[in-house]
Amino acid sequence: MITAAYFLIMRARNAAEMTSELLDMADDVRAAARRFGFRRNKAVHPVDAIEDVNTAAATVATAYLELHGLPTEETKNALLRSLQTELHVSKPDAEELLILGRWLMNECHGSAPAISRAARQLYRLTGGDIGPLMEILKAASADPLTDQQREALDEIRRAFRIK
Repeated sequence: MITAAYFLIMRARNAAEMTSELLDMADDVRAAARRFGFRRNKAVHPVDAIEDVNTAAATVATAYLELHGLPTEETKNALLRSLQTELHVSKPDAEELLILGRWLMNECHGSAPAISRAARQLYRLTGGDIGPLMEILKAASADPLTDQQREALDEIRRAFRIK
């Protein structure tokens, strides 16, 4: 009986800790969204509501990185440095872009749909300037590319109307 009570108390405490962590994560996403001027419109998909080039590029890059499996700390840092360099943002801004990009990717229910949707939105926002995005993807890519990453690059080319 005592063991069962102890077990239930521990489960309740763990659930409370997990809830607290989820709320903290949600606060991080909200703060990043506010910082980059992202406004959620219930009638429009969140990726289609992106109005900031940097947010769209970070979403594509985050999703692209996920196609190679769970990213290592080294590849995450390479992506972070690349975002800083190519988008001319500070390290805290680049970190927040990655948080927002990951959330937007999850809203698309996966990496491949996120790449397709965010690349089209990035094309609309840039008018077809693919240079910075390709530099970001090149810096974050691991050798060799996976089949999924090759398909994603083809999808990006289609979104940017490159033959």
